[in-house]
Amino acid sequence: MLTSIEKVLFLQDIDIFENTATEDLAFIAAITEEIEAKANTVLYKEEEKADSMYLVIEGSVKLHQKEREVMTAKPKDFFGTWALFDDEPRVVSATTLEECRLLKIDREEFYDLLADHTKITQGVLKTLSKRLRSLLNKVRVDVEST
Repeated sequence: MLTSIEKVLFLQDIDIFENTATEDLAFIAAITEEIEAKANTVLYKEEEKADSMYLVIEGSVKLHQKEREVMTAKPKDFFGTWALFDDEPRVVSATTLEECRLLKIDREEFYDLLADHTKITQGVLKTLSKRLRSLLNKVRVDVEST
């Protein structure tokens, strides 16, 4: 199991938290739950209620819609991010491809944390805005090239 300090060090390398100060990462680390899962474990299914985000410590997780693979999350990747911000159903299923160690962040605990720590909110929103801008630029380039 990771210590609190090891969780903070791990979170420092996760890009959604790149604009979050190290001392604020300690608050996030405190609400993470470390879980272990065997190969072929379904973490969640498409259309289920979204309630948590996952970060891969070890192993790999297939994100898929029915049998179509969307992506494979590997160490230091994260998935289920939108579950922290809305309660819409999941758009993909997540199944471990091998034995995995993951950190799980529950939405309700994350909301409570954000209510008390506005700097964390600002950092995460800044990163999400940057990612959305990048995605929009990619879509624009793809549309212009067709």
